Amino acid sequence: MNLNYVTITTLLFFAVRSAAVLLLAALGGIFSEQTGVVNIALEGMITFGSFAAVAVTILTNQPWLGVLAAILAGMLMAALHGILSIRFKANQVISGTAINILAVALSSFLMKSIFDQGGHLLLDKAPKVADWSIPFIRDLPWIGPILGTHSPGVYLAFVLTGVTHFVLFHTPLGLRMRAVGEHPHAADTVGINVYRIRYLGVLLSGALAGFAGSVLSIGIGTAFLENMAAGRGFIALAAVIFGKWTPLGTMAACLLFGVSEAIQVTSNLLGIGQYIPSSLMATFPYIITMLALAGFVGRTVGPAASGQPYEVDKR
Repeated sequence: MNLNYVTITTLLFFAVRSAAVLLLAALGGIFSEQTGVVNIALEGMITFGSFAAVAVTILTNQPWLGVLAAILAGMLMAALHGILSIRFKANQVISGTAINILAVALSSFLMKSIFDQGGHLLLDKAPKVADWSIPFIRDLPWIGPILGTHSPGVYLAFVLTGVTHFVLFHTPLGLRMRAVGEHPHAADTVGINVYRIRYLGVLLSGALAGFAGSVLSIGIGTAFLENMAAGRGFIALAAVIFGKWTPLGTMAACLLFGVSEAIQVTSNLLGIGQYIPSSLMATFPYIITMLALAGFVGRTVGPAASGQPYEVDKR
């Protein structure tokens, strides 16, 4: 393996960038699951957010409006998931799976209807979200090439990790969220509106997953592809489990998965691309995810009421 200054800094640059997309979606998954709603639909929310970001940016020439559209698109999918699983008490896994399928189909339909394009949608002359470059850090050896310049969403992902940790574990709202996810009937008896808190958790998950989609399509990239999420929503859920449903633990898991994706992206630079076919290297992040889950499933325990529809006790 060819390891030198350029190779290592390039690998870690891509690792941080990949981890940020996963982290945004995973933070959304934490909010949803901490309130008791399993959100398999993160994949679809990322996909629809990616499409909305590119579509609105092309139509308005304003990338930050594209980011806003992505957040709203993710929340739209989340609202549908919330209505199905909270209001109508549908099986949360089936509801999420259906939304994943809907997001892909709806994105393809809208892309064809609005832009007469199929398969992919390029920004073309529309601008992507401009990178942020942090003074002092960008000129530091080792750290500068890794952390000095990134899309704003990459930096915000790590800032939002701290915000999520503070909200969940140091505010009354976070206490209510965790109470609803652990014992909704007990929370109801002390005056907490279980349905409202669960809707809030699901909508926050949609907003963050949609934002992750915008980072993917107009922050890091410059196009929307039909398979844009490429399993990232499911990897984000794996990171939530791996991180024991905590923001800081989940961030560490996302960095691990980010490194695995970066190894796949930089395989030629690392010198392993000549020994392992690119098609096989493409499976590397998913293999790492499965191995991580195989070692942790059964050892981690999520919120007690996660996945269980809430029924008001009428006695």
